Amino acid sequence: MSMKKPALMLTVLSLLGLAACGTPAAQPAASPQPQTAAQQPAGAEPRVASLSIHLTNNLLALGITPAGSVLGGKAKDFLPHVADRLTDTKKLGVAAEPDMEALLALKPETIYADEAFAGKDLSSYEKIAKTEVISLDKGTWRDHLKLIGKSVHREAQAETFIADYEKQAEKVKALLRNKIGGGTAMAIRVSAKELRVMGMARPLGPLLFQDLGLKPAPGVEKIKKAYEVISQEVLPDYNPDAIFVIVNVEDDAKKVFEQLQSNPLWQGLKAVKSGQVYLIPEQPWLDYSALGSKMSLDEAEKMFSK
Repeated sequence: MSMKKPALMLTVLSLLGLAACGTPAAQPAASPQPQTAAQQPAGAEPRVASLSIHLTNNLLALGITPAGSVLGGKAKDFLPHVADRLTDTKKLGVAAEPDMEALLALKPETIYADEAFAGKDLSSYEKIAKTEVISLDKGTWRDHLKLIGKSVHREAQAETFIADYEKQAEKVKALLRNKIGGGTAMAIRVSAKELRVMGMARPLGPLLFQDLGLKPAPGVEKIKKAYEVISQEVLPDYNPDAIFVIVNVEDDAKKVFEQLQSNPLWQGLKAVKSGQVYLIPEQPWLDYSALGSKMSLDEAEKMFSK
């Protein structure tokens, strides 16, 4: 009997030990793992960094505020029309030279990058977090929005945004027809150094000539890129029925536009003589993103509802 008791005690202790090992309390604390977008609770906002101001604004269109974002190269800050939505967003420098230390410290789950800038630094970004590279030169902002929507499981929000945009675009298109009729249109950008005719490509061409259905002035349809620099003397060659004018914010650009307005060539244009000259700001009109396009539509709707 004296030999059996110690053996029995050992058996019980062993069973208790095994039972204890099976309980969560006995498990060593696991190191916390960052959640991916797929692991997050429904409706949770993923922690992302954006290395493109346009991708930032696509994220905002989906209701996602990036934890960090690059700045507008010219403004050296967040673009003015979205700055109030990025008050808690870390500034990551400009797209051409992102602040890698700030990006690393941010500990994002996903990094969104523009293919035009990501190139040589792609491996550096991938060491920090999963990196989604999107070419802004392929497809439209709608395609870019859908790609991001899929990656963050917000496809439905992307589709809803696009559907609402198309509906509003039809409304604004009708307002434009009431003002301009079937006439031609063009957009110019005035800076201190040059005069540009905006072409058919992004940022402005798709909005004016596709979404709003405007007919490009003769010669504009041949400009397949973003813009072409011209001299004031060739403006009569285009002679549109309506002109959209962007004057850069610097004072010298305003002086150049004042001089242009006093030029007889300008005064002789059909659009000028009929009062169909529309001043529009750089932003949001030059922001080729879902949110930038939507905000431009909002401005156009107000402008042509008067």
